[in-house]
Amino acid sequence: MPVGAAYALQPEGSVAAARLFRVIVPVANIEAAAIFYGNVLGDPGRRISPGRHYFGCGGTILACFDPRADGDEWEARPNPDHLYLAVSDLEDSLARVRSQPGAAVHREIETQPWGERSFYCSDPFGNKLCFVDERTLFTAGLL
Repeated sequence: MPVGAAYALQPEGSVAAARLFRVIVPVANIEAAAIFYGNVLGDPGRRISPGRHYFGCGGTILACFDPRADGDEWEARPNPDHLYLAVSDLEDSLARVRSQPGAAVHREIETQPWGERSFYCSDPFGNKLCFVDERTLFTAGLL
């Protein structure tokens, strides 16, 4: 059965659309994460618990989570793949990332084969990030 075929068989409007509202970014130091993401995103965010600090990102919450600070007995491990952030000023975002201790820029601003202008980096905790110029987002017609 082709991808999506099961949905095509459903009566129109019967499948509830899911909405992504929170993404967890594991961190080993919630204080350092709040400073890093606050400076990079240009918003101080809000502490939710001893080990959680939330940032509003256009309808989705970026949730920095330090399990040890929240009393859990396991260590944070970086997400295995990139988190993509759309921004209005890509050059400014690159400058903000470069100014943060522990951040690493892996690929400079470039236009990808699918048309997005972006750069790749990582936070001080090893989470991979990609910042994309919002005017060039490739959404495959899904958004």
